[in-house]
Amino acid sequence: MWKIRKNILKMIMESSRSSYPNEFGAFLRAKHKIIYEIILIPGTISGGRSVLYNLLMKPIDFTIVGSVHSHPSGVPLPSQADLDMFSKTGDVHIIVAYPFSLNAWKAYNREGEEIEVKVIE
Repeated sequence: MWKIRKNILKMIMESSRSSYPNEFGAFLRAKHKIIYEIILIPGTISGGRSVLYNLLMKPIDFTIVGSVHSHPSGVPLPSQADLDMFSKTGDVHIIVAYPFSLNAWKAYNREGEEIEVKVIE
């Protein structure tokens, strides 16, 4: 089972609030299935309906296990574009939704199926 440190989830929510009304996006770093850091990719473009990553700037780093992005709409369900990216960029993907509280998020695997990610201290 995947886990995420609570302070990282809080940082994601704060970053999403700060980016609102645009989307926020980053990549997730984990060790032993514990997400402990977010990675911001240079050249990422945030808009009101999407985040565009410059994947040429993504480091070759096997601790990067997936992605996180926000949905200012308040709906944490993946779009077709999200599903396409999930299939290419890792095993765990988190979508956080407005109002960006600690219970306004969902996690998905690379196939777009909802998975459980446990919040730990």
